[in-house]
Amino acid sequence: MSDANVRIPEEAKDRLAAIAAAEGLSLRAYLARLAETLLTPAERAERAKKALAALKKWNGYAPTAAQQQDLDSELDRRLAQVTGR
Repeated sequence: MSDANVRIPEEAKDRLAAIAAAEGLSLRAYLARLAETLLTPAERAERAKKALAALKKWNGYAPTAAQQQDLDSELDRRLAQVTGR
């Protein structure tokens, strides 16, 4: 296993260390677990593609690119509304 140095703000490090400690993990173990659970952009795109194919097969749902963009924009708007961004 190789080591890596990552420079982040002290506040971020302290927050991550507190979260890790609350779960009974070292910061190193917590970050390793986090890296294993997050999806890369390519993995997210592949899951979205499979989900869309499953929906089309199940109920014929096949939005156009413009409809998908409209839905994405609406989701972004709603997420911004609830997160205050």
